[in-house]
Parts: sequence; C-alpha cells; structure tokens
Amino acid sequence: MTMEIRAAAQAWFEGLRDRLVAAFEQLEAESGAPLGPAGTADPAVDRAVAGRFRRRDWQRPGGGGGVTALLRGRLFEKAGINVSTVTGSFAPEFARQIPGAGEDGRFWASGISLVVHPLSPKIPSVHFNTRRIETAKGWFGGGADLTPIVADAADRDSFHAALQGACDRHGADYYVRFKKWCDEYFFLPHRNEPRGVGGIFFDYLESGDVAADFAFVRDVGETFLDNYPKIVRRHMAEPWSAEERAHQLQRRGRYVEFNLLYDRGTQFGLKTGGDTEAILMSLPPEVCWP
Repeated sequence: MTMEIRAAAQAWFEGLRDRLVAAFEQLEAESGAPLGPAGTADPAVDRAVAGRFRRRDWQRPGGGGGVTALLRGRLFEKAGINVSTVTGSFAPEFARQIPGAGEDGRFWASGISLVVHPLSPKIPSVHFNTRRIETAKGWFGGGADLTPIVADAADRDSFHAALQGACDRHGADYYVRFKKWCDEYFFLPHRNEPRGVGGIFFDYLESGDVAADFAFVRDVGETFLDNYPKIVRRHMAEPWSAEERAHQLQRRGRYVEFNLLYDRGTQFGLKTGGDTEAILMSLPPEVCWP
C-alpha cells in the first residue's frame, strides 16, 4: 500500500495544481482589470503573460524536487502554487520532532501548497495545503484558512460552511476538531490576535484507513477549488480606496510574521533542504509596518 498511496497522492496533488492554475487564470481573464504598475508586482512581467502562471522546476540535492507556479496579475497581485515530492533523511535534531523518525530519520513527503494575495483589499487572501508524509509512520495533513482585509460575514460563513460540509462527509467530529486546531494554530502570540477568520487545520491524520483519509484530503481540495473562486467573483468588480490599500499592506505584515516565526511548512521546508524561493513564495509582494 505504501508505494500505491505515494503514487496516488503525488498524482492527486499535481492534478489539483493544474486545475487550480486553470481556475485562477480564468478569474484573471474574467476580471477585465487593466494592467499597469498597480496591477502587477513585477514591472518586468510581459503584458502577454501577466495573469498567467509561470512554472519553475527545482531539484532537491538530497532527493526529489518540485514545481513552483507563480502568477503576478491584474486581479491577483501574487498567487503561488507549489507541488513537491521529496525524499531523504531528517537531521537528527529535527528527526526527534517528527513522528516515526526518532529511530530512523528517512522520510518521503509530497504535497501541494497555495497562497493568494489579491490586489484588491475587498478580496480576502487565502491559504490552502494538503500533504502526505511517511517515516516509519504515515499520515496526511493540511487545511485552508481565509485572511480578509475588509470584514465580510458572507465570505466567512460560506468558507466555513463549505469546509464543514467536507468535514461532515468524513467524520462527525472533524469540523469541530479541525476548526479549533486552525484557530489555535493560526494565532500570533506576540500580537495576541488571530491571523484571519480561520478555516480548518489538521495534521497526523492516521485513522487506520488510509483510503478514507485520502478521500477526505481529496474532498478538502475539491471544496476549496469550488468555494474560493466564488468569493473572488463576489468582489472582483468592487472599487477600493487608497486607505483600504494602506490597511491591506499593514495587515499583510501579520502574514509575514506568522509565516516566518511559526509556520510548520516553512520550517519543514527549510530544515529538509527544500527550494528557498518555493518555500517563501507565500510571502506577499508588497507589505509595510506602521
């Protein structure tokens, strides 16, 4: 089952990446927003390719690699989607923190990670990831969370309702558990505040039925793909002010602080020799602190 689930998980993550790329490029095309200095964070981006993902392959010296897909567009100031499959051995001091790696530090890991920073403050930033990790043990992890700049109860409620539906289809207690985990995880202790309005977060999902666990992971991915574009479409034509943009740039500072100080994925990638640019693609292109 190990090799079978590895191949299936990697194929799922790569296929979902391609569908997400298509969905976000379609949103860019629908937006009709003009392309100009405020519409792209990279002035060198050719007008013909702005609003489309550019892919970059990378290899990990210790084994495996991945593909980083990055979009700088009219609607999305920066959207990044990483898929990686890596193998190797954890450093001894890090292995002790990983289930099943204390005696044998060898690992295999595959996953998809997405972070979107829209240009408009009216459209919430979003994060989504799912992964499969194997040591002497094997488990799934992941989740999705929403970070609005302008509070919108309809966005919050629809995002949570969609994720609750995915959870309820697989475990009666999943939503309560994983929502609480998300609220606790995406919290900045030094600010004493949450990063956003939450979602779900889960890790070490190893129920004893790997097929059922994988089905849940796929459902979370399908749910995200269906729900977030609806939120974008609700707001893509709304005007926004310079004051709202300034507030957005300050709030993005909280995103940077969390990812550099607390994010597990960032730490895992850096400590396992992943591609630095791919790991840090989650950081916004423009940000400020007061």
